[in-house]
Amino acid sequence: MYIRSGDTVQVLVGEDKGKRGQVVTVNIKKSMVTVQGVNVARKHIKRGHPKSPQGGRLDIELPMHVCKVALIDPGTDKPTRVGFRYLDDGSKERYAKKSGASLGLVSPPKASRAKKS
Repeated sequence: MYIRSGDTVQVLVGEDKGKRGQVVTVNIKKSMVTVQGVNVARKHIKRGHPKSPQGGRLDIELPMHVCKVALIDPGTDKPTRVGFRYLDDGSKERYAKKSGASLGLVSPPKASRAKKS
């Protein structure tokens, strides 16, 4: 998946459109991400619950589909798509499609992917 936990993303559609936040969790099998402060629901809790002994309401961030968010480009501070490319030494990295800036390595160098000179 092209989005990882810790990335800053912007919501593209829905009630929270335009909001930005950090990715807290990523569920690869369901293609869902949980973003801090986005898609918040209230859960009512009875008295005596371990999380809230006095009872009341808790704000919980619900997961949303990964297609509803876009990664923020660190160089331009705007939403961008993410691509993958192989470097000369054979390592794989993520990059921002708008600016071409690197977003970090995905896998270590492989001899089979290295460019021969």
